[in-house]
Amino acid sequence: MNQKTINLIEQYYTAFNSADMDTFLNLLTDDVIHDINQGKREIGKEAFTQFMACMNFNYKEQLVDMVIMSTPDGTRAAAEFVVLGKYIQSDEDLPAAKGQEYRLPAGAFFEIRDNKVARITNYYNLQDWIAQVSG
Repeated sequence: MNQKTINLIEQYYTAFNSADMDTFLNLLTDDVIHDINQGKREIGKEAFTQFMACMNFNYKEQLVDMVIMSTPDGTRAAAEFVVLGKYIQSDEDLPAAKGQEYRLPAGAFFEIRDNKVARITNYYNLQDWIAQVSG
């Protein structure tokens, strides 16, 4: 494992949990690749910034039970965690938001370049989330 990469991913998620979007976004390369769970690929910090603005408008989330791993050379990393969330505003093509709370296992894969996140691929079970917020 590469401690420098682990520290970077820890900073990334600490900034996320603190809603410190300036720090969060500054940990990304300008040409960051974002593979959205069960969705499309977006490229660039501006696209990621817009994605996060939408997420922060519709959801309040904290990530807990974090486990971070990296390759020895530090160019790749993975994280497994649990999302504790609240659905506060309806998101397009999804069930209506009524303040539903959810608990969702999730994971992410990273490519690292120049001590910044160059790619993030997120995964969670969308059908599990829909079942939790629809009940």
